[in-house]
Amino acid sequence: MAGIFRNTYSTLRHQAHENPTIFWSLLIGFAGPVMAITVPPIRKSFGWKPSEKIPTSYPLPNRPRQLTVGYEDS
Repeated sequence: MAGIFRNTYSTLRHQAHENPTIFWSLLIGFAGPVMAITVPPIRKSFGWKPSEKIPTSYPLPNRPRQLTVGYEDS
């Protein structure tokens, strides 16, 4: 069983030296889903709360509209 892990470690070390772009892209690619699972509970344990929702409309004033004057095309 130890030989399997030793061979895997040797292969990963070889790939890190021979093809570093492929090695690091795979390492970062595998880290993404792991962080997506582990980071939210850690943030919640530190007391993080989501921010308020951004308003999607502008509040209209509770009064009649005033007509604009002086911008007519004539």
